[in-house]
Amino acid sequence: MQETELLVRSNIFLILFFILFQTLANSQVYPDGRVDYLLRTGISHIVKQDYTSAQVFFNSLDKEFPGLPLGKIYLAANKIAEAFDYAEDFDEDYIMKTLEDAKEQAEELINAKQDSIWYHYFYALAEGYIAYFHGMNRSWFSALSTGINAITEFEKILTADENFYEAYIAIGTFEYWKSRKMEFMNWLPFNNDTREIGIDRLVVAIDSSSYNSYLAINSLIWIYIDQKKYETAIKISDQALSEFPDSRTFKWGLARAYEEINPQKSIELYLEILNSYPSSIKYNYKNEITLKHIIAQQYVKLGNKVSALKYCDEILSTKIFPEKTADELTERLDRVKSLKMELTKGN
Repeated sequence: MQETELLVRSNIFLILFFILFQTLANSQVYPDGRVDYLLRTGISHIVKQDYTSAQVFFNSLDKEFPGLPLGKIYLAANKIAEAFDYAEDFDEDYIMKTLEDAKEQAEELINAKQDSIWYHYFYALAEGYIAYFHGMNRSWFSALSTGINAITEFEKILTADENFYEAYIAIGTFEYWKSRKMEFMNWLPFNNDTREIGIDRLVVAIDSSSYNSYLAINSLIWIYIDQKKYETAIKISDQALSEFPDSRTFKWGLARAYEEINPQKSIELYLEILNSYPSSIKYNYKNEITLKHIIAQQYVKLGNKVSALKYCDEILSTKIFPEKTADELTERLDRVKSLKMELTKGN
């Protein structure tokens, strides 16, 4: 799979702002049992891609504990996860208002009690999601500046409590991708390579994490793919899928890793993903075309031009798209046409 697919599914640049800001360590399980239950159960439904049920639990969290911003943060997170999974438009107004309200509430809590690590965590979490959402909308400067604010807040938390493991995760992910994206500047004396430090922190945090450890695992899967350590990525993905066997999130990573080792296996996994979307999604064009294009590329690797051409033809036979979807798919459709031309050359 080309680099474009890797970036689309893993959101490598955005991961440092989103995927691992959410993991709470066992030592930091929220002290109120009801909050813990609602949060844990709601997140479990996100992992299972049951976004309707997740919303029910996060609504209860928000209504029963209006003094905490957690309900608002995860209501927005659930909306983001659902739209991303289904490749649908984001409800931008709702998501941004909900996150901004949560951030403002966290700031008020911090002003009332400066030494509360939990309140600082709420602020960093809300800020991290805002950064991620800016990035999803390609507002790169806003994503970067807001993301740095979140990282700074996590560094403060880690200074106060070195065992607050979600800070390890956030900073560890930042350290890896900062070095990865700046490796062309390694000759500069101040630009140290901190990729292994980042990975070490992630491993420690995953071993000690609770609520959202599956997201930490997902980040590490894509890091190992980036490092071309495909066997390691497969092992981690398989472990995650043993607990959540229907997770499209983990199957994307597993399928990507298998592309380099066993293209036929990757095709099987991509087909599972393609067939796993609920029938209630009427216009799943983006996911369908992306997956079929990737599958066609894997058949090319296997030397099966007939099957590759079949998937190209299926993609190109879809003529009716919503205008916005057609615009977003222009570059990919051009690539599919180029692939078809290569496959039919000389015939």
